[in-house]
Order: sequence, then structure tokens, then C-alpha cells
Amino acid sequence: MTLPSPYSAASLNMADKVCIVTGAASGIGRAIARQLAANGATVVIADVTTEVIEGGMPTAALIARDGGHAHFAATDVADTAQVDALVAHAVERFGRLDVLVNNACVRHARPLLELEDAHWQRLLDVNLTGVFRCCRAAVRQMIQQAPEGDVRGRIVNLSSQHGMIAAPGDLGYGTTKAAIDYMTRQIATDYAPHGIVCNAVAPGKIQTGAGGRAVDPAVLERADRRTPWPRLGHPDDIARAVLFLCSDLSTFTTGTTLMVDGGWMAA
Repeated sequence: MTLPSPYSAASLNMADKVCIVTGAASGIGRAIARQLAANGATVVIADVTTEVIEGGMPTAALIARDGGHAHFAATDVADTAQVDALVAHAVERFGRLDVLVNNACVRHARPLLELEDAHWQRLLDVNLTGVFRCCRAAVRQMIQQAPEGDVRGRIVNLSSQHGMIAAPGDLGYGTTKAAIDYMTRQIATDYAPHGIVCNAVAPGKIQTGAGGRAVDPAVLERADRRTPWPRLGHPDDIARAVLFLCSDLSTFTTGTTLMVDGGWMAA
């Protein structure tokens, strides 16, 4: 008897998959949503706004223009009720939840002595507790679903190389990203028996079109100097890595953080 080949079974095809991407109005989240939709997924764009920081059409409209399927759901990940309603709405409308991508975050770059309690709390509430809220709501739904193969659902959290190394004058952001890597490992191990996959992607310096600190000459010079690859990152570099972890091509990988940093951490 000839056994079926495993090399024809897995693909990046996301057809019939329902995905939530938080913070998908702009930047990396926008690229992730577009990449998932381009490969057939139905994408729920969860953000506090439809405004695109770098300019252009709202993400859901852009995906629709390109022939994909997307739906905007106004969501503040700092609010538990809104997060729970997001997942409930996605399931009511589309029938299940296959993928959650936690990308929403805020930035307030300050050293320790200049970081006020309110800003520290805001960083925690969006960047870290927001991920906790979204993961909790998603896992509650996923463990009730029939598995496809041996997977009931996949979670990809956006952490950062700045959770692993110091970023000058930016205590809060890196602290939240370091904690996301730990949360990823814990969720992965706790819920692997239920068929829940949880991984993280850690971007290096990505040029998203945002202004402010992101285009500060000193920040860019340091990033250029530290990155071995002869360019800085683009949002789609991250989106392709996320697509892999969301797809059937990713098997037996859970609880890990995939660095997408042009070799920064290797140098």
C-alpha cells in the first residue's frame, strides 16, 4: 500500500480561515491583515480607528478592493468588554475563530526617571494586558471548536527584539514585549493538549511610515549600524512570518519566538 505523501498536504492557503488581527489599521498590523487576506482568509480588523497613519485607504476597504474578505470591528484592547464582544461578534458572523494575531500596542519612550505612573499603566494596559485579554477570549472560543487536523486554533503575538535587549531611553515598551514572550510560552504549554498553538514574532527595526521617534536620525543610525542585512525591515517582512505561523505549513512549532530582525540579535 502506498502511503499519502506529507509533502503535498500543507500550504499557505488560508481559505475558510477566520482571523482577528488587532491594531490592523496601520503599519505592521495592516500588512499582516493584507497578507492573510491575500492568501484567502477572512480577516476581522480590530482597532480603535480606521485612520491609516502612513496614509491610504482603510485596511478593510483596501482588502476588499484587492478581492479579499475583511470586516472592521471597532475595538479597544484595553477594555475587557470590547475584547470579549470582538470574539463573540467574529464567531457569530463567521462561525468560528481560527487565528488571533495580537499586534495592537502603544509607545511612550521614556527612561525610568521620566516615566510617569499613568503612562506606565497605559503601556501595560494596552501592550500587555491587551494581549492577555485577547488571548483569554480567543482560547475560550478555540477550545470549544472542532479541530482541523490536530489544531483548534492559532495565536501569534507580536513581541519585539526590544524585549530582549535594551532600547535607550525606552523602559516601558521593552518591558511589555519581554512579558509577551513569557506569556506566549505559558499559553502554548498550558493549552497544547487542547490543540491551541501559540507563538510570537519579534520584529527588529521596521520602517512602517510612522513619524516621531521612528524616523529620528539617531535611532535610524543605530538600527542601520546594528542590522547585518543591508536594509531595515518592511511591514511585509513581518506579515510573511506571521502568515507562516498561521498556516498549515507550521507544524510542531509552539511556544517559540521567531526573530525577524535582519540578523540584529545574531550580530
